[in-house]
Amino acid sequence: MKKEKEFTIEGCDKKNIKTIVDGINTYNLNQVPAIADIWTPLEFVIKDKNGNEIGGILAGIGYWNGLEIKILWVKEEYRKKGIGTQLLKHTEKIAREKGSKTSMLDTFDFQAEAFYLKNDYTPIGEINDFPMGHKRIYFSKELTNEI
Repeated sequence: MKKEKEFTIEGCDKKNIKTIVDGINTYNLNQVPAIADIWTPLEFVIKDKNGNEIGGILAGIGYWNGLEIKILWVKEEYRKKGIGTQLLKHTEKIAREKGSKTSMLDTFDFQAEAFYLKNDYTPIGEINDFPMGHKRIYFSKELTNEI
């Protein structure tokens, strides 16, 4: 007796992605009610005096009021001048004003590990040899009422 396949795995289209996101959001919110909008973007660019983009941050606040930093980038020639810290502090301040108590992110040891340590982030986990010879580091920070 040959058993028929009960399931298939296929690539996603936009409708499938919406179904997946809606499904996990429904499940999550049935477990722990939201205290914020599903996603509040906090995305900023920093420009020089001539209007050239020299850095930016892509972040947002999730439905449990956590600040999630996805990308923070500063053009190479402007690094180590406080621009990244300025962007980070600006975003954290707005997140605190919106009720965030925690910030979270990940980076690699060859990217910004020292930067986040300098800005009071605590390493909470890491994956060694990803990529090979390096590590991916996960950080969090409790957002206090500092200004």
